[in-house]
Amino acid sequence: MNPWRLRLLSQLDTLGTVRAVAQAGHLSPSSVSQQLAVLEAETGTKLLERTGRRVRLTSAGLILAQRARAILDHMDGVESELRGFGEEPSGLVRLGAFQSAIHTLAVPAVTRLAAAHPHLDVEILELEPHASMPALRMADADIIITTTDFDELPLGPDLDLVPLAEDPVLLVLPPGHPAGRGPVDLAAFAHEAWAFDMPQSYMANLARRLCRQARFEPRVVCRFSNYMMALQHVEAGLSITLLPALAVAHSRYDVTTRELATPVTRTITAAVRRGTPTRASVRVVLDALRHDPTPPPLTPPTERGTATPPGGTR
Repeated sequence: MNPWRLRLLSQLDTLGTVRAVAQAGHLSPSSVSQQLAVLEAETGTKLLERTGRRVRLTSAGLILAQRARAILDHMDGVESELRGFGEEPSGLVRLGAFQSAIHTLAVPAVTRLAAAHPHLDVEILELEPHASMPALRMADADIIITTTDFDELPLGPDLDLVPLAEDPVLLVLPPGHPAGRGPVDLAAFAHEAWAFDMPQSYMANLARRLCRQARFEPRVVCRFSNYMMALQHVEAGLSITLLPALAVAHSRYDVTTRELATPVTRTITAAVRRGTPTRASVRVVLDALRHDPTPPPLTPPTERGTATPPGGTR
């Protein structure tokens, strides 16, 4: 069986349609269909069945798709061991992380690993939770830093989790805002202009849910995929926003932060695929993330934040 075709079948199980698999791999739908037909011939088993204009996996197809992930992971592990002769972690590890975790968690870990393991290459991918979990399941990432609080895509029993930190969500206000001191009730800000993340992202969904729980529909005046831009907009007095403490803790922007009267905290975790022995190179990256000797300050700043380093992170 061709590993590339196995990966296409696994992606079909994750993404649901041939068109989505084609888009993810920069292929044509007909090319994907042809390769899956070849895989059926290679296995001598009916893997797909047509329902109307779509195809779905048969019972045999589902079993092979799930086993394919383990097969591909094992092949990656063997390749890595051969490259380094098993003496030390080596090869490529793809680490997906959301914005605010890149400079505070991922970069410090990778910097230490570069000195300790010269044959190890770690590629950092900026991936929000709604994108990182599918990427991990499709083997486009080996490790992800995500949150267990993303209701839209539950982590599930197919993944192993390594807790990393707790990160409170804060209300971010322009300097001099008459919000008073101490924790705030979001209902008091129902008539403000709001800055939101992009639609269907983790923070956009969370912020809208919190506003609705406070019994108002937020008036969204701008959407940014980068927290630095949101902080600039708030600093200019044009909006207010909700951000994780990680995104504000090192901010150089002149903004004010307030804790929420009903605290909201996201749990930051690393995740890897379950089912096969973890490669040595993946284990050493996990250990570096878990045992960071200089963890980021996750207690909320009381008055002012200070913007993330260049290349702003979420």
